[in-house]
Amino acid sequence: MDNQNQFPHLTTIGLSVATLPVLIGLMMIKTLGQEWSEWGKESEEVFRGDRLPLLNFPHD
Repeated sequence: MDNQNQFPHLTTIGLSVATLPVLIGLMMIKTLGQEWSEWGKESEEVFRGDRLPLLNFPHD
């Protein structure tokens, strides 16, 4: 019995078609990771406290 692929072109085309979505997915994951990191840094700036107003409490 011959174990050679009967449809070598079909395998090549299938692999070529599957490669593009994988590469796009990897690029999206990298971009989202960078964006989430930037958002995290910005949220730290908001909650850091040096830009919050000083509250005057009455002394009883």
